[in-house]
Amino acid sequence: MGNRIYPIGIQNFEKIRKEGYVYVDKTALMYKLVKSGSYFFLSRPRRFGKSLLISTLEAYFEAKRDLFEGLAVETLEKDWVKRPVLHLDLNIGKYDTPDSLDKILNETLDYWESLYGTRSAETTLALRFAGVVGRAYEQSGERVAILIDEYDKPLLQAIGNEELQREFRNTLKPFYGVLKTMDGCIKFALLTGVTKFGKVSVFSDLNNLNDISMDEPFISICGITEKEIHLNFEEDLHELAAAQKMTYQEVCNELKACYDGYHFTENTDGIYNPFSLLNTFFKMKFGNYWFETGTPTYLVELLRRNHYNLERMAHEETNADVLNCIYGDNEPIPVIFQSGYLTIKGYDKEFGLYRLGFPNREVEEGFIRFLMPFYTRFNQLEAPFEIQRFVREIRSGQPNAFFKRLQSFFADTPYELVKDLELHYQNVLFIVFKLVGFYTQAEYHTSEGRVDLVVKTADYIYVMEFKLEGTAEEALQQIEEKQYALPFEADPRKLFKIGVNFSNKTRNIEKWIIE
Repeated sequence: MGNRIYPIGIQNFEKIRKEGYVYVDKTALMYKLVKSGSYFFLSRPRRFGKSLLISTLEAYFEAKRDLFEGLAVETLEKDWVKRPVLHLDLNIGKYDTPDSLDKILNETLDYWESLYGTRSAETTLALRFAGVVGRAYEQSGERVAILIDEYDKPLLQAIGNEELQREFRNTLKPFYGVLKTMDGCIKFALLTGVTKFGKVSVFSDLNNLNDISMDEPFISICGITEKEIHLNFEEDLHELAAAQKMTYQEVCNELKACYDGYHFTENTDGIYNPFSLLNTFFKMKFGNYWFETGTPTYLVELLRRNHYNLERMAHEETNADVLNCIYGDNEPIPVIFQSGYLTIKGYDKEFGLYRLGFPNREVEEGFIRFLMPFYTRFNQLEAPFEIQRFVREIRSGQPNAFFKRLQSFFADTPYELVKDLELHYQNVLFIVFKLVGFYTQAEYHTSEGRVDLVVKTADYIYVMEFKLEGTAEEALQQIEEKQYALPFEADPRKLFKIGVNFSNKTRNIEKWIIE
């Protein structure tokens, strides 16, 4: 690790520059953004560097030229005009009551008014904001820069609570509307967030806001590219290889598999998750760092409320309108895409369709593990041990023990899931075999009320067929008739053919037959 200091959890540009933290230079892209327009919106997953970008822009607009010494913008910018900066950070609040948002906005406005004054006629939050913008411009003679970090935090925390969402929307809509009404006083504005709430939401009147989230020129404004890794962390790569007793190339491949793979538009190079990357270099070992900082439960609530078939997540197809027009609480896939759990894997230019999938191993394994307690009776502590036992039983050729354990996964099916039992069976099977598949080879397919599955280990191959309200005998017969096992009959590994039937009455596996 040497003497390098990694800015893990540090989002203040001035602190990073003054205290000698590693900084990947994004200032050329920042400068390009500033010079290409006035009003922008950027959606990126959490821990992707949005707050650092906002802080960098704040230092730039405050003309703190010394902080940019040696960076690209030092030679690009000739004027360094100091202007008023209004920075609103919504990341700091807990938004669980109607007045919780008002308190945060009021506190910020109080501070701005201590700098630029107030007027008695400004009685609403939006009027106060507009008044501050106007006076800041009048007093300084320079148009204002407005930077809003995590604009959507209140709305995200209120997903599932329609009344609270409505309250927050009614507050934020006129507040953000100031960006349009005070246009003559504003030089630049950037709003960042995880999600894009659609036209029935806070941006419906804000048609001057340019969404750059899927614009190719700004794809790498947050996150780290492979080229930037080799420019900034070459020595760290060699140290990591030595620490992990791997070759340099093996380390590069492992970093790519674990943390690369984010594509925010079609046909672009992958972006690495900066938080996981920096943690890996700091600790000199691989880990699920992004997931350890917490996954919001609203994502699972969206999936469950919409009775979503989890198997679709690995190969979901959608178009740009769906990805870009979010209604926040009734469309799970766009929100999950923008939250960073899915990314663009392919693009059909003819039909304008995006194919989505998990960006990398950290996200795929972490998200599937996170789902388990919501779909089974096992909690976060129990779930990993259950999967470990599943894997051991499959590796040691014990299908009976495996299916007895699988029965326990379907025991005590939550009442709210009873309405769609078939989907519940499929989702639990998907979670179990996806997790088992991280340690074995598992291929899982569903269609028309049935599931077929192939699991391979070093010594065994399992070909399984699952029926709903049929019989285990019929399932086994289908394996024979469809010749599912034929591709493996020349394989030296021991082959198990297994027919399984689910019963709606017991809400569980009714019977299995092993041949």
